[in-house]
Amino acid sequence: MAQEPPAQDQMHYDAMAQEALRGVVKAALRKAASPGGLPGAHHFYITFKTDAPGVSGPADLLSKYPDEMTIVLQHQYWDLAPGETFFSVTLKFGGQPKRLSVPYAAVTRFYDPSVQFLLQFEAPAAPGAEQAPPASEPAAEAAAPTDPADKVVSLDQFRKK
Repeated sequence: MAQEPPAQDQMHYDAMAQEALRGVVKAALRKAASPGGLPGAHHFYITFKTDAPGVSGPADLLSKYPDEMTIVLQHQYWDLAPGETFFSVTLKFGGQPKRLSVPYAAVTRFYDPSVQFLLQFEAPAAPGAEQAPPASEPAAEAAAPTDPADKVVSLDQFRKK
């Protein structure tokens, strides 16, 4: 009996899961922007693609990090403004305040070391980069894993023990 090929994900569950988890980042930033600020020992390391569409900040700063940059929101950050699709914050670099605006879609990593909470995201496509062929094309079907278990990600490594 021949095994049927796996069904194609026409719902795009991976993209929906990424978007839902970015909602966690947005909610955490909203809590940090509230009048009480970050509670307890919480603080965030946020890594983002500096060349992603919508990222803005001083050219001299972004040119120092042409691919990726990590910022820390702990004690010295100002004017944190989490919006619907991006957040803005002022941080000091070399003693000078500089404002950054980062779309949530540009975030590749969100980490709160106080509770060992980590989220990693697929990097957005770089401007001008070719997109992978849609899953409906034969080349993508041949490269797709045949075992659905190959797509399962274990969250055990992020749980506090």
